[in-house]
Amino acid sequence: MTEPDAAVLDVRNLSKSFGGIRAVQDVNFSVKKGELLAMIGPNGAGKTTCFNMLMGQLPRTAGEVHLDGENITGLEPRTIWRKGVGRTFQITATYPSMTVIENVQMALMSHHKRIYSILPFATKLYHDEAMALLELVGMPEQAERHCAILAYGDLKRLELAIALGNGPKLLLMDEPTAGMAPTERTKLMQLTADIVREKNISVLFTEHDMDVVFAHAHRVMVLNRGELIANGSVNDIRNDSKVQEVYLGGGNLFSDDEHQHA
Repeated sequence: MTEPDAAVLDVRNLSKSFGGIRAVQDVNFSVKKGELLAMIGPNGAGKTTCFNMLMGQLPRTAGEVHLDGENITGLEPRTIWRKGVGRTFQITATYPSMTVIENVQMALMSHHKRIYSILPFATKLYHDEAMALLELVGMPEQAERHCAILAYGDLKRLELAIALGNGPKLLLMDEPTAGMAPTERTKLMQLTADIVREKNISVLFTEHDMDVVFAHAHRVMVLNRGELIANGSVNDIRNDSKVQEVYLGGGNLFSDDEHQHA
């Protein structure tokens, strides 16, 4: 069991090269239990590459990934998922022809290794558990709606419910508010922060909206050209001269008077 303040995720010297291009270079960081850690950086900084290596979707060139003290480096994505790592994507990944609750039930059936129970009564499996997850993300009244007709913000909330289907200890969220209106972004991240607090899970997320990052992250790490150049509190990152140079070429980073998006 992970003790309070212990690292749920521990990343050591993670690196990835594509031929002569070093996309990620010796990245080291950890995520504590119940922590919301933001990973930011310009386009091409290596954020999604890092995520894909953490989840086993991309083989690393070097380094190790430890979950709750266990070395999970090189494991298949399905195995990592079953060990308690959930993930959401920049582009929502749901089944449009299925209802909202059926999408969540599919995640639960996979978690319980009953994915092949596609029988006439499959819609009865884990119904109550699925409804509890929809309740958690504020969507119980939409349970019987088909995903194809959902608003984009609702699809993002549904994807969050699906990602919680394996009862994760760690949730990876790759640009969770991409494509959303400003008010929807705030609502989704506040919902995520509430779930983090209620469930005491850890979240690592990438995000381009600095308002969202500075409002909700407990800590922020910054990648640039595959290297980790800063890691600290919101105030530390806001005032870090190296980060200011990367984003703005110098000057105050995202001042209180003028909101900027990276």
